[in-house]
Amino acid sequence: MERRPRMLLIGYGNPGRLDDGLGPAVAAAAEQWHLPHVTVDSDYQLTVEHAGDIASHDIVVFADASVNGREPFFVERITPTREQSFSTHSIDPAPLLYMAHDLFDAKTTGYVLGIRGYEFNEFGERLSERAADNLRDALEFLRSALHNPHLLDIPATESMN
Repeated sequence: MERRPRMLLIGYGNPGRLDDGLGPAVAAAAEQWHLPHVTVDSDYQLTVEHAGDIASHDIVVFADASVNGREPFFVERITPTREQSFSTHSIDPAPLLYMAHDLFDAKTTGYVLGIRGYEFNEFGERLSERAADNLRDALEFLRSALHNPHLLDIPATESMN
């Protein structure tokens, strides 16, 4: 029997800022799927502390709202990148993946799942109607991808519909 890759899904963003809550909404939905090979985490932002969690998994998916990305969502493979400056309070996915590789000798493969949002400039714990539609499409794809990780390796120019 082939071993399933251990996967980490990190949904991040601020649910109190309308569509910025798309990442945590992904995490909340995925948590309900109870997939034994998938660890789900939700946070307001990525921090250096996530590097250790990433290192103990084969694959990490960073789910976040996208202000101007492709609709309804996109998936991109991350190249670990050393960033010269970052805050101890917040870090982007590529440098965070680099830290997991560099500090923990991880071989983790990383992906960004960007879900197109539209309303970010107000306070409120709801998603816009269009963002909620995009979330449904992204969750349908993600559920399949968590069972079949090769689906994540779609060329960036290929449509996700």
